[in-house]
Amino acid sequence: MAAFNFELVSPEKLVFSGEVEAVVVPGTEGEFTVLKDHAPLISTMKPGIVVIDETPAKKLRLFVYGGFAEVAPSGLTILADRAIALADLNEATLDAEVGNVEEEIAGAKGDEARRMAVEKRDQLLELKLALKI
Repeated sequence: MAAFNFELVSPEKLVFSGEVEAVVVPGTEGEFTVLKDHAPLISTMKPGIVVIDETPAKKLRLFVYGGFAEVAPSGLTILADRAIALADLNEATLDAEVGNVEEEIAGAKGDEARRMAVEKRDQLLELKLALKI
């Protein structure tokens, strides 16, 4: 499979930079896979798992807390609100995140802010179930 340039950046650091064969992105309108020569697009991301296929035998899985993805002729760039390796997630981390989002829900100003916070909480709970933590 042909490789392309991919960068995943969070406010804290450059999380990943290199040539990859495919990246699965959790877009807010649905999950999508980027391969070499993908059509240009910009998408918002929901909290979810980014799967990076460096080679067929080497995959990296990261949990992102939302952000933006941009596919351009030069490759794919993800600007994540936060990113953490799945191996670094544990029950306490996810419980703390759910608690933070519950506070967002309680303090939401308006229906749209509340809806988005509820959706974020539900996605975190789904992740917790999927990882069986």
